[in-house]
Amino acid sequence: MDIMEIVVSINKVLWGPFMLFLLLGTGIYFSLKMRFIQVRKVKLAFKQTFGFLFEKEKKVKVKGEVSSFQSLATAIAAQVGTGNLAGVAGAIVSGGPGAVFWMWISGFFGMGTIFAEAVIAQRFVQVKDGEKVGGPAYYIRYGLNNKFLAAFFAIAIILALGLMGNVVQANSIAASVYTAFKIPKIVTGVFVAVLVMLIVVGGVSRINSVTEKVVPFMALFYIIGSSIIIILNADMIIPAFKMIFVGAFNPKALGGGIIGVSIKEAFRYGVARGLFSNEAGMGSTPHSHALAKVNHPAEQGLTATLGVIIDTGIICTMTALVILTTGALDSGFTGAELTQAAFTYGFGSFGTKFVAICLFFFAFSTIIGWYFFGEANVKYLFGKIGILPYRVLVSTVIVFGTVIKVPLVWELADMFNALMVFPNLIALLAMGSLVFKIANDFECNFLKNKDSEYENEKIS
Repeated sequence: MDIMEIVVSINKVLWGPFMLFLLLGTGIYFSLKMRFIQVRKVKLAFKQTFGFLFEKEKKVKVKGEVSSFQSLATAIAAQVGTGNLAGVAGAIVSGGPGAVFWMWISGFFGMGTIFAEAVIAQRFVQVKDGEKVGGPAYYIRYGLNNKFLAAFFAIAIILALGLMGNVVQANSIAASVYTAFKIPKIVTGVFVAVLVMLIVVGGVSRINSVTEKVVPFMALFYIIGSSIIIILNADMIIPAFKMIFVGAFNPKALGGGIIGVSIKEAFRYGVARGLFSNEAGMGSTPHSHALAKVNHPAEQGLTATLGVIIDTGIICTMTALVILTTGALDSGFTGAELTQAAFTYGFGSFGTKFVAICLFFFAFSTIIGWYFFGEANVKYLFGKIGILPYRVLVSTVIVFGTVIKVPLVWELADMFNALMVFPNLIALLAMGSLVFKIANDFECNFLKNKDSEYENEKIS
């Protein structure tokens, strides 16, 4: 048995039913205990997050501190990646159109988990060497008082996202650009590596400044393009939704090319795609939400839920509807090729270029976000002395990743992703009572007395 077979076998166990039910169950638990705060306060979430756009910029008190909107942009930069194009297509092929329904369900409950992650990250944010830092390693270390689990998480995320994850993102960029524009992969790799380094050397402030500009542009570009195709196939919108809802509960009733798909498969692939896409419970996005300048931790918790709405509720749904309304599902393609075929059906030859452009921005923004998450944990483990070696290593793997075959790297990234989840969920569930206390304080005290600034000590 070679290393590929060993890693695949491990992933079948790690990402089996237990993991999916653990992630989904955590989301259900937090959602129920907080009386679906992600629904009740969704209007407030939009107002407080995007309201910053119309206010004068507030001076930060601590280096590394960012606005609530900037933290959301960086989180979305990491959440919206190649999985929104290839992953959704793969879920539909493997689980049928019904997988989209279960993707929505996992996203809905995932908002409860991601709210808890952001709240706890805010609660245990630290200031070290005059700079604001935070994330799961910090709330595991200072909330659970467990140095081992904190270090374990930090190592796992550096390997999973900062290094291996960025190899596959770079590979996706190079492959799509070569297909659409015939630019050599190594040229694309060098260009991306240089561009990433020019951004990250500016530190947290430059990373957030870039993501707050790039993320809205790339999201709108994709949404507008997808909407055009969906509108052009308006007569297929109702049948597409019928396929989604019927496929979720009685997939065999749909017949056709997807006959044989079971409810179990629709559930499995839909839940997996939703959770992998929005990263709720994986411990990645808390790194950006921890740095937001807010008056109460629950404010950033609400902002974090918007990332799931945008990623799973909008971007993933757009991909699914383009595939279903164009009839591309019967093309025989899978993954990114299926998404490419769907846009080609809608835009003609420009469809391939459209997907390549979107994939470039999606994957590039993900590289920046994942770099940032990795750097935060390099600082936790080694201090600032580890940043330069980490930057050199990341730039190297980006170039290297464009010219190699990445199946094993994908499998290794999935394995370390799973290893990130366990310590993160242990911490969230162990500190659940604190999350509920903070959420209750927000609704019962803070919102009724907006003139008084929240202090952690009040409910510690």
